[in-house]
Amino acid sequence: MANHAIFDRPMDGPIPKGFEQAIFGMGCYWGVERLFWEQPGIWMTQVGFAGGTVPNPTYDQVCAGNTGHAEVVHLVYDPSRISYDHLLKLFWENHDPTQGDRQHNDIGDQYRSLIMYYTDTQRAQAEASKIDYDNRLAVGGRGKITTQILPVDHFYPAPEPDHQQYLHKVPDGYCSMRGTGIKAVMPEGHELP
Repeated sequence: MANHAIFDRPMDGPIPKGFEQAIFGMGCYWGVERLFWEQPGIWMTQVGFAGGTVPNPTYDQVCAGNTGHAEVVHLVYDPSRISYDHLLKLFWENHDPTQGDRQHNDIGDQYRSLIMYYTDTQRAQAEASKIDYDNRLAVGGRGKITTQILPVDHFYPAPEPDHQQYLHKVPDGYCSMRGTGIKAVMPEGHELP
């Protein structure tokens, strides 16, 4: 596998000691990957698929709607520089988690809102943030959150190299990311300098 187009590190390289992983699905993964690679403390981003039943799917298979997979971004991050709570804040604010199997013009279950957790701590943080953001959306007159929160089963990197860091390679490429305009709040004491 080629090196990351921005970080110039092997995408399948070892995870540095003390670093953590996260997986988020927020619609088309191209814009989601750019959102996260721009954050301080992110070591690696990689687009791919998770949450389905077909091993090693291709983009075309996932788009056909027969795999059960969502388009997701896998992150490796330094928790001393960016917290999981901060990643969750970015997740909630940068897409519409009320749309079910779509994000704006992108329709299909591969575009669903999804958080996949690696640890019980991540699960608890994700569930607490979902309750809080759902309440904030209700106050703002928005619908209920449809986001799934699931344990990580498998992450399958997108096998098509052009899809990795796509918006770096094609800066004017398609990106459908739009949030609801409702802010998420970090739990007190969780913000890093």
